[in-house]
Amino acid sequence: MRIAFMASCVPRRCGIATFTSDLMAAIKAADPAVRCSYVAIDEAIQTRVYGPEVKRRIRQGDPASYVSAADWLNASNIDVVNVQHEFGLYGVHEGGTYRDHFVPFLRGLRKPVVTTLHTVLPQPEAWMRESIRSICELSTEVVVMVETAARLLRDVYGVERHPTVIPHGMPAVAPTGRGRFKKQLGVEDRQIISTFGLVDPRKGLEYVIEAMPSIVERHPEVLYLIVGQTHPELLRQHGEAYRNKLVALIASLGLSEHVRFANEYLTQRQIVDYLLATDVYVTPYLDPNQITSGTLAYALGAGKAIVSTKYLHAVEALAHGRGILCEFRDAAGLGGAILSILDDPELKKRLEERAYRYGKEMAWPHVGRRFLRLMRGLGPPQIDREVREAVLRPGNADRNAREAARIA
Repeated sequence: MRIAFMASCVPRRCGIATFTSDLMAAIKAADPAVRCSYVAIDEAIQTRVYGPEVKRRIRQGDPASYVSAADWLNASNIDVVNVQHEFGLYGVHEGGTYRDHFVPFLRGLRKPVVTTLHTVLPQPEAWMRESIRSICELSTEVVVMVETAARLLRDVYGVERHPTVIPHGMPAVAPTGRGRFKKQLGVEDRQIISTFGLVDPRKGLEYVIEAMPSIVERHPEVLYLIVGQTHPELLRQHGEAYRNKLVALIASLGLSEHVRFANEYLTQRQIVDYLLATDVYVTPYLDPNQITSGTLAYALGAGKAIVSTKYLHAVEALAHGRGILCEFRDAAGLGGAILSILDDPELKKRLEERAYRYGKEMAWPHVGRRFLRLMRGLGPPQIDREVREAVLRPGNADRNAREAARIA
């Protein structure tokens, strides 16, 4: 089987690129005979050096580039196309209008296509609703990562067909070795609170920092690790203004010994090491409509006690006592939740066990096998499509019937 993955591509520092790289690796691990290639989306202002798996490039924002990619895929021996969809990668906003470059791509594509929707907002603008509806109509299969997204597609977007729900993957790890990993990171004898991922104002990190004085008062050994580089787009437009603001806040609160940055782009192994050293993982994100969070998936899979704001993914994933939910922009609430875990080892243990039971089903080996099963089932719809086209060709009905029979 030959699968082409269409998305941003590492070394681009982008969550979609990381996700797609991990998914490709998981599918290869599930069946080494599968041949995988990549249609990489480059920013308009940058061209990267990729590995040999990248067979085609798309220039982000150039509509002709997407249509050309569809033509190339049609002429190739690819069996299935897997697209990771995020609006910024597949269209541009101009003069208050969203110009969708993905729907024309789908209309021109004659291969089975599985589209994973990474954004499904509960209150979409008209252009977004129409775009999602068109994507669902034109895709052979649609994948979302949480049941909440499937419900929104039905109730808000009016999509009749139920999508396939496959959770965001994460490395398969055993939640052990906390002391060993703390020593490896040079933070032994500390209680570790952590948040990881690309740093930008949407993460709400300042609210955890503002909560730290009350936490340190009861637990002077606590250290909050903010792990990750500044988001590349934010860095390009505003430099390190947000990180500098956080640094100033830390200094003003006298927290220099209790908050530390790891300003680096992490490998998957490094992410897991930090997580396994963590006592309480926090996602203080500010967007209530966030439907997927890779960092939350990783924390669940690593069996962490989690505190989070009430964005959509967290509300679903942390239900039934799998974590503690807080209001947005509420430093006191975050601090109280973190303290409740640090003060109560039994609560911490229960949260960790529940998180791990839920999260281990999201391990990449499971996710890779599920995607592969889904894509292997797409042969018949493509044959049906070709038969239908053959039958509808103008001309002799007998000839069309023979052609349809040959294709079938």
